[in-house]
Amino acid sequence: MNQDERRLLRLFRGLSETQRTSLFDFAEFLASRAASEAPALPQTPLDIPRPAEESVIQAIKRLKATYPMLTGDKLLHETSGLMTQHILHKRPAPEVIDELEAMFRRQFEHHGHGE
Repeated sequence: MNQDERRLLRLFRGLSETQRTSLFDFAEFLASRAASEAPALPQTPLDIPRPAEESVIQAIKRLKATYPMLTGDKLLHETSGLMTQHILHKRPAPEVIDELEAMFRRQFEHHGHGE
């Protein structure tokens, strides 16, 4: 627990039941306002063209920007596996990037975003 959390807890304990209810109501209001202020992620891939010369790392960054709605362990696991093939097994970057693009597209379609 950090210093702010300890201070908030100390203040909370000194409040009456009615004041605590008001504090919860205000905290919930602030939390809902913060959630509504968060920018919505696009539901379609962004149009970020593949450059003629691109490293695997640059491709991963581009694809993450192209598909900002995709997250998760499976995506990380598959991306890591392809990166390992490139670095340790000397698989050519263009091949790995092609497969990365296909994998991101599959993930997008699998999660109900595609047509």
